[in-house]
Amino acid sequence: MTGEDSHGSGDAIPETVYDRIFRLDGRRAVVIGAGSGIGREAALALAAHGAEVVCVDQDEAAAGRVAKGAGPGSEAYRLDLFDVEAIRRSAHDLGPVDVLVHTPAMNVRKRLLDQTPEDVRRVISLNLEAVYETVRAFGAQMQQRGRGSFIGIASIRAFTVEPGQGIYAATKAAMIQLLRTAAVELGPSGVRVNAIAPGVVETPLTEQIRRNAEWYDAYARKGALGRWAQASEIAGAVVYLAGDAASFVTGSCLMVDGGWTAVDGRYEPPP
Repeated sequence: MTGEDSHGSGDAIPETVYDRIFRLDGRRAVVIGAGSGIGREAALALAAHGAEVVCVDQDEAAAGRVAKGAGPGSEAYRLDLFDVEAIRRSAHDLGPVDVLVHTPAMNVRKRLLDQTPEDVRRVISLNLEAVYETVRAFGAQMQQRGRGSFIGIASIRAFTVEPGQGIYAATKAAMIQLLRTAAVELGPSGVRVNAIAPGVVETPLTEQIRRNAEWYDAYARKGALGRWAQASEIAGAVVYLAGDAASFVTGSCLMVDGGWTAVDGRYEPPP
């Protein structure tokens, strides 16, 4: 049955269905990594659309500042994602959650032969194991309640890499497959699980690149729009996946990359 058929011939769809599909009033959202970058903008955007937001970060002071900016009903919570027990405890402490946004990641920019075992362990621990534990902790309570939206921030590096980003890319690709599996396993309970893959975004994670003008410009030229994204430009995708506008979207990876993956490897011949 198509969406058109489901309403019957000539039936009008009530305008109220569309009036509020991006509203999140009455929903509780937890944003992990809310102290800065994409997490900060996601928290503010969700709050602007009516959600009660818990701003989670290892830097509780930074999370507190964002919570204050998000307005009444918002709060801060400290969480160390390298502490598995703390992740499990946070799901209990924070109570029922309708939306969970997981943003933190790290990248050790070294070629594979130059990386140390400790480099690899830390990247895998934060970028993959912490996501796994967060899915288990918060996905379990969403499953019990029969609803919820889990959103993980992946990367274009899950699909296209460059020298020096091998382990980071591997964890982001694995993260997407982990979230797709969670979508399949939790879907029958009414829980949706999706990923967002940003392109190059001006955040603390990319500060090293942005200090190098040649590197910065080269990355800007890679995308169809010819520029970097601001963290605020990822927030719209988070709001979309959080609420009713994406009620039939799960197991997906939404590309928000300024056309990077559409034109990657392009060659413009001389006139």
